[in-house]
Amino acid sequence: MTRKNTEQLHLGAFIVAGPGRPGGWRHPQSEDGWLTPDYYRRIAQTLEQGCFDLAFFPDILAVPNRFGGSHESQLRYGALGSLRLEPTQVLATMAAATNHLGLAATKSTSYYEPFDIARGFATLDHLSGGRAAWNIVTSFQDAEARNFSREQHIPREKRYDRADEFLEVTHKLWDSWADDALVADRAEPLFADPDKVNPILHKGEWFTVDGPLNVPRPPQGYPVLIQAGASDRGRDFAARWADVVFVTHYSLESAVAFAREMKARAAAHGRDPRHLKILPGITPLVGETQAIVEEKRKLLSGLIDPVAGLTTLSYHLDVDLSVYPLDEPLPHLKVPGVTGHYDEMREASDKAGLTLAEAGRMYANRYEGDFIGTPDVIADKMQEWFEAGACDGFMVMAAWQPGAFEEFVRLVVPELQRRKLFRTEYEGKTLRDHLGLPRPERGAWEGKSARLEAAE
Repeated sequence: MTRKNTEQLHLGAFIVAGPGRPGGWRHPQSEDGWLTPDYYRRIAQTLEQGCFDLAFFPDILAVPNRFGGSHESQLRYGALGSLRLEPTQVLATMAAATNHLGLAATKSTSYYEPFDIARGFATLDHLSGGRAAWNIVTSFQDAEARNFSREQHIPREKRYDRADEFLEVTHKLWDSWADDALVADRAEPLFADPDKVNPILHKGEWFTVDGPLNVPRPPQGYPVLIQAGASDRGRDFAARWADVVFVTHYSLESAVAFAREMKARAAAHGRDPRHLKILPGITPLVGETQAIVEEKRKLLSGLIDPVAGLTTLSYHLDVDLSVYPLDEPLPHLKVPGVTGHYDEMREASDKAGLTLAEAGRMYANRYEGDFIGTPDVIADKMQEWFEAGACDGFMVMAAWQPGAFEEFVRLVVPELQRRKLFRTEYEGKTLRDHLGLPRPERGAWEGKSARLEAAE
């Protein structure tokens, strides 16, 4: 993929509404204001100062117990899901503190209902002036199912069936109001034009929803949709529905191959491939000098216990890694969980000959893509990936919060701007404006081809 000289990359920030990485929260410059609004307002203002496209919050609906059948390691090490605030409420706090920053939250199609999701993101889009985004997940853990009155999670072959229908219903609900349906004519009187607000009367395999929505059509038409499915079915789901794909890669080669595949899948669904933005996650480690970088890396590595990484990897793979020897390689597995994380660690383990303990330490303190160095070194690598067609930008993750975001904005963003690879100011108002995405007309979702029946 050849890029025009005028093209610029996009930046999102991957923020954990909790302690973040297992070792990162122990960093001496990490702050523990996870339960306070000022903590998130400050991160949001830092990102807006750096002209980031969006802030993105992952989520989890359980304290995982996949490693050894216990919550102990998650809680002891502050690992994934040990503390996680509800993300849309955090975004409402950040929205009030910013004017431009996009606001993305994760919600599961397995444990929520379309009306609630459509209403919540339409509300956020209105209250933020068109900055809302929904990261769509199907979830995969039985631990989450048991928090929603179910013994087991929906089988893999069915959860994307439900997700496809879920997306159809949410789009129908967002379209249940015409853009000009809200009149608010006091003299007439005519609050909303009844001819322009319509029930959806949806009856399907998973959902029966009458509608209409009780919130007008969102300012963006539809909130921006983010997806991170790495399985074959997940990739096809993203190619049909998503505006942004979030992924992680160990190498430039795997990133290029993935981006080419996803753009081709989007085209197969009748979409303009340019309207599917690929943002791989990276965890930059930056310093003013290489000596400072090495000292930071040594410090962070010393804060990690291998079990802290393995307990998180067990959750992501949905495999209990506690049953395998720590001094032997990562086993070859059929992964019921997140395929992309296994592929990333499989590649890393095979190339570096890691033991399971070393893989756990790496996973807890990994630097996806190896973006480590002084600002010019990191900018060089970002430029290389961008110009090679591996991505349309990056989702920046923090080794510790909030300081690592502040360092990236202070040190790396100016270098990207100097190279004209990144904006120096916001030019539009909405998140779709930032991403260079058109505002979809009412009913535009129906133009996407029906999902391909791809076997898992």
